[in-house]
Amino acid sequence: MRTFKYFAFIFLIAIIGTAIYIAVQPNQFSFSRSRVINAPASVLFNKVNDFKNWPEFSPWFEQEPTANIRYGDKTVGVGASYSWEGNVLGEGSTKTLAANENQFISQYISILKPYESESEIHWDFETTDAGTKVTWSMAGEQDFISKMYTTFTGSIEKQTAPDFERGLIKLDSTVTADMKKYSITINGETDHGGGFYLYNTIYCKINELTSKIAEMLPKVENYALKNNISTAGASFINYIVWDEQNNAVIFSACVPTTDRVITTESDVLTGELPAFRAVKTTLKGHYSNLTEAWETARKYVPKDSLVMAENGPMLEVYTTDPAKLPNPADWITELYIAIEPKTVTE
Repeated sequence: MRTFKYFAFIFLIAIIGTAIYIAVQPNQFSFSRSRVINAPASVLFNKVNDFKNWPEFSPWFEQEPTANIRYGDKTVGVGASYSWEGNVLGEGSTKTLAANENQFISQYISILKPYESESEIHWDFETTDAGTKVTWSMAGEQDFISKMYTTFTGSIEKQTAPDFERGLIKLDSTVTADMKKYSITINGETDHGGGFYLYNTIYCKINELTSKIAEMLPKVENYALKNNISTAGASFINYIVWDEQNNAVIFSACVPTTDRVITTESDVLTGELPAFRAVKTTLKGHYSNLTEAWETARKYVPKDSLVMAENGPMLEVYTTDPAKLPNPADWITELYIAIEPKTVTE
C-alpha cells in the first residue's frame, strides 16, 4: 500500500511539473519564411489574393486533395474567405482582413480541429533586382490546450514552417508555369486599313532583334509623346527584309498617327502605309513565342491557296502594354502578312 502511495505521489508530482512546464511556455508565437520568385509582384499578389487559386499552391491541400473546400460569397480581396474540412487537415477557415495592392495581404485563420487556435497570416511582396521577395508569416497566441498539444508534438513553427516553405516553392512553380502559357490563333483573311505612321528603320542581325526593338521603339514612342502627336493605335514593327541565311533583318519601329507629321529629327521619319489585304494571326503570350507564331502564319498562307504579296508589309502589332499587364500570358500581339488579291474568274 505504501508503495502504491509512493508511485501515486510521484505521478502527481510529474503531472504538476508537466502542467507548470506547459504553463510557462511562451503565450505568443511567430515565424516567417521567404522566397525570391522571378515574377512581377502584381502577378504573385493576384495569385495569392484569390482563395480559389490556393489549391494550386497550398501544401495542405497537396496532402489531402479530397478535403472539402467551401468558398465564401467573396474570394478576392478584403472580406474574402474560405473554409476546409478533412480527415488529415482537420477543420478551419481563413479570411482576408486587409490588403494593399502588390505590397501585402493580412489574413485571419481559425482552426477548430485537431485543436482550436486563432492566428494571423501576413504576406509581403517586395520587388528586388532578382525578382519578388515573397514573405509568408504567421503569428498568434497559445492557450493552455494548444501549448499542451505543441509540447508533445513540437512547436507550431516546427510543425508549420516546412509547409510554408513547400507552399512558396509551389507558388513559384505555379506562377512560372502560368506566365509561360501561350496560344497562337490564325484569324484568317482581313483588310488592314493602313495609315500614317512615325518610324525609324534599322539593320541588324536576327539574334540582335529583340534588343534592337527594345532600343528603337521607345525612341519613336517618346518622340510622339514629347511632341504631343496624336497616335492612332498600337505600336508595331514592319519587317522589310528577313534573311535567315545571312542572319540579317531590316525592320522599322513604328507608331501610327492620325495625320501626316512633319518631323524635326533625322532619325524619326514619317511614312504612309497603304491599305492591304492580309492574313491575320494572334499570339497571346510572351514575345519569346513570336518566332513560332510567324512560322505558323507563314505555313498557313500557301495551305489556304493564298500568295504572299511581294514586298508587302509584314506587321507585328503590340496591342497590349506590358507595363499595364505584367503577366506575359496576357500579352496580345497581332501579326499581319500582306497577300495578293484573289483573282476573280468569270
